Amino acid sequence: MESSSTEKTFTKEELIAQELLDKKESDSKLRVYSGPLGTAITALFLIWSVFQVYANTIGIIDAMSLRTWHLFFLMLFTFLLFPTYPSEKRKRALPPIWDMVLLAVLGFTFLYLLKNYILVAKRGGYLLNPDLWIAGITMLLIFEAGRRACKNLAILGLIFLLYNFLGMWIPGELGHVGFSVKRVLNHMIWGSQGIFGVGIGVSATYIFLFVLFGAYLKYSGFSQFINDISLTLVGRSAGGPAKVAVIASALLGMINGSAIANVATTGTITIPMMKKTGYKKEFAAAVEAVASTGGQFAPPIMGAVGFVMAEFLGVSYTKVMVAAAIPAFLYYLSLLFAVHFEAKRLGLSGLSKENIPNAVVVLKKQGHLLIPLFVLIGMLGFGFTPLFAAVIAIFATVGASWLRKETRMTWSVIVKATVEGARSAVAVGMSCAIIGVIIGTVSLTGIGLSFGYIILKIVGEGQLYLGGLMVMLMSIVLGMGVPGVAAYVIVSTVSVPVLIQTGAIPMAAHMFCLIYACLSNITPPVAMSSYVASGIADSDQTKTSLIAVKLGLTGFILPFFFLNNPILLLGSTEGIPLLVTLRALLTSSIGVIALSSGLQGYLFNKLNTIERLLMVVAGLLFIETGLVTDLAGLFLVVIIIAIQYKNIKSQPKERIV
Repeated sequence: MESSSTEKTFTKEELIAQELLDKKESDSKLRVYSGPLGTAITALFLIWSVFQVYANTIGIIDAMSLRTWHLFFLMLFTFLLFPTYPSEKRKRALPPIWDMVLLAVLGFTFLYLLKNYILVAKRGGYLLNPDLWIAGITMLLIFEAGRRACKNLAILGLIFLLYNFLGMWIPGELGHVGFSVKRVLNHMIWGSQGIFGVGIGVSATYIFLFVLFGAYLKYSGFSQFINDISLTLVGRSAGGPAKVAVIASALLGMINGSAIANVATTGTITIPMMKKTGYKKEFAAAVEAVASTGGQFAPPIMGAVGFVMAEFLGVSYTKVMVAAAIPAFLYYLSLLFAVHFEAKRLGLSGLSKENIPNAVVVLKKQGHLLIPLFVLIGMLGFGFTPLFAAVIAIFATVGASWLRKETRMTWSVIVKATVEGARSAVAVGMSCAIIGVIIGTVSLTGIGLSFGYIILKIVGEGQLYLGGLMVMLMSIVLGMGVPGVAAYVIVSTVSVPVLIQTGAIPMAAHMFCLIYACLSNITPPVAMSSYVASGIADSDQTKTSLIAVKLGLTGFILPFFFLNNPILLLGSTEGIPLLVTLRALLTSSIGVIALSSGLQGYLFNKLNTIERLLMVVAGLLFIETGLVTDLAGLFLVVIIIAIQYKNIKSQPKERIV
């Protein structure tokens, strides 16, 4: 990397240009309107954002009305921005005739829903013919919008919807008596467990506000600050650029909640740096994909997934955040040492001193951009609701940016941040709407209980690990190609009851499903994060995905250890002494380092096959928090270190680093 590229102080306009360049691929899938309609759409985004902020903090409308308005705006922008066909021209002065008809029907339909929802509730859910017609039209509109914004998930939702009608012909436990069209439409549209249930409710509250907060952070210059501070921390060490990618992607990923967006944002900077340092392009892409994926379950924000989990568990978000701390720490510790051992094995060095920004200068010029995060965490710690804390953090972002001229957010920048945040929430929000169909089907047909019964029948009562293995496979499959929040909601709806029935505590069951749903982003054959990173690196997609699985192996292994022994989930169980928890954290940390060493084939020197195998075994023994397994792991590690030391002493010309 050239000196000028790291030491340059970006102006606000250059930073915005870079961020917009990072979004080029995703923007190319959207229509762009010129003239008055383009201005009107921008104004609508601003109106929607103000409405969401005001409604979530002041509480001017009831929950169902908020969800209805939220879904209306989601579908409005979907029909405006997402083309009917992929080959359609991107830039237009007006929407096509077909979309104009859809928009007119959409407006009439949602006005009817807003006006009559309470009337239907007062009638005890009894539907008149107009109510049925409106419900049917709404369902068709939702699936058309889903087809445009999240095609794969829409197909999955359609399969679940058809199951309501076709399940009567399925033999065995997965079959059911069948439901009429009237019953299904009533449950899905006019009830509170379908389209307007928890999925769209989460989108209308936590997801929207935290996606908006992430956009404000990005436009304040936070992304550049994270990149610079990461360079100062690890840039000069062996494989420095890869470690920069890990730290920067972790910090951004826990905020924006989208592994794919995180790859697109940070990968354009970190992947070329890694390739230039000497990493193979497949490895560079895999590092970025794995680092971006972990941010979805990393505190303090967990990409808004933590708030959804808190709702499901009926506990405070603080408890979820604390429980996720150790798994996220071990995941990133493993990844950091994996890139370190790979760099040492390949003989790679870090960046030269002239390419590293001065830490004092970085903190002096950009350290104030951390204020919004401190405000957010502080308010959560003092017991304020996440929604209120997010809104205050948004205003704190603007205020903090004004502390220095170089980062000051002007009115035009605020408008761009608001529009981008709202636009980013559209695809995720439509995913949540389709999830409503899936959740509604599960609650109406009881397929979740049936599935749990089948698994319990296969694995037997108390077979926690075997049941966990089946849930892991299902979580990865259901999470493929789906945003992190949506993947977790789908997986937890079906899988959590299974794990609880096999003996897991609720917190461990939810965290288990969350981690595997997120890891589907790097798991072939639909490893979306790996594919996006591969496109940036110009690498082979399959090789990149396989390397990503290897690098993220700790994430695949760790949930099985806390499933039966949740000591690694802080605060999830009562009565565990602090010293026991600290010992478990220490030994698990040694374990993931040993695991990374064995997988990469390097410790202080290159490891042979037997040494690698022993290091992997030692790592697994350390991660299991029992005293006997820790001692056995320590014994193996001491043996490997002794062998390594002996080999190095026999080669005095090699320098030990």
